[in-house]
Amino acid sequence: MKVSVGLLQTFSFENPDDNLEKTVELIKKASDSGAQIICTQELFKTRYFCQVEDWDYFKFAERIDKNSQTVKLLSEIAKSKNVVIVASLFEKRAEGLYHNTAVVIDADGEYLGRYRKMHIPDDPHFYEKFYFTPGDLGYRVFETKYGRVGTLICWDQWFPEAARITAMKGAQIIFYPTAIGWLPGEKEEFGESQFNAWLSVQKGHAVANGVYIAAVNRVGFEPSPDGNGGIQFWGSSFVANPYGEVIKMASDENEEILITEVDLEQIEEFRKVWPFFRDRRIDSYGEITKRWID
Repeated sequence: MKVSVGLLQTFSFENPDDNLEKTVELIKKASDSGAQIICTQELFKTRYFCQVEDWDYFKFAERIDKNSQTVKLLSEIAKSKNVVIVASLFEKRAEGLYHNTAVVIDADGEYLGRYRKMHIPDDPHFYEKFYFTPGDLGYRVFETKYGRVGTLICWDQWFPEAARITAMKGAQIIFYPTAIGWLPGEKEEFGESQFNAWLSVQKGHAVANGVYIAAVNRVGFEPSPDGNGGIQFWGSSFVANPYGEVIKMASDENEEILITEVDLEQIEEFRKVWPFFRDRRIDSYGEITKRWID
């Protein structure tokens, strides 16, 4: 079965309503260009506010369920365009309890559920632990009209366990809504190495698990809200096949709707040739649940 994947790589405005309006238009354009599963970048409704710790930004969080305003809007678009939508949102679960969350909406407009980001970073200009509680829904896979979709988010990209479990639950495509880039003071010395690490680890997930990987990153420079530097998001959204080959990659500096076709039947062919799941020594992996082995 061949499926067309669409990734929405964009600049972000200061006003969330403007970002929502733009993303809605991009979803429609992607659909009109043949995309069947469409994924937004991480926290697409806002700029990346996690560059600073500021209680004021909790105002951007929203309740998420099938009746919430954003989900209802996306559901209407999914149904009208007959597309699956994966969208990354700032979830308000309760007063004082927030998550970095991805929702999945099927092509008939049905809200299939959410995934809450499991791994939460805390680095200069990526102060997510201030805002987000680690996910508690586990790793999730959603049966959609066009295939079984797994959703992980940004920092989850670096953890092979997350990709492994998501693949073992049946994902054929793992989507990674993302917000990653260079700090201006680091780009010259470390930029190429950082980008190569990001690309390589995700290609490795594709190979090790025999799945398609679709990473969709924001693009452009976003100044820090406190005026202290900022982040140059490197774009380069891409889709990799089970051999770790990048089928298609977006620009590193421009907005882009990246659309490419994936062949889900290739997954079985790959796993026949390289039967990693057959040869796993599950009796030997008990120590993986420890924090460290002394």
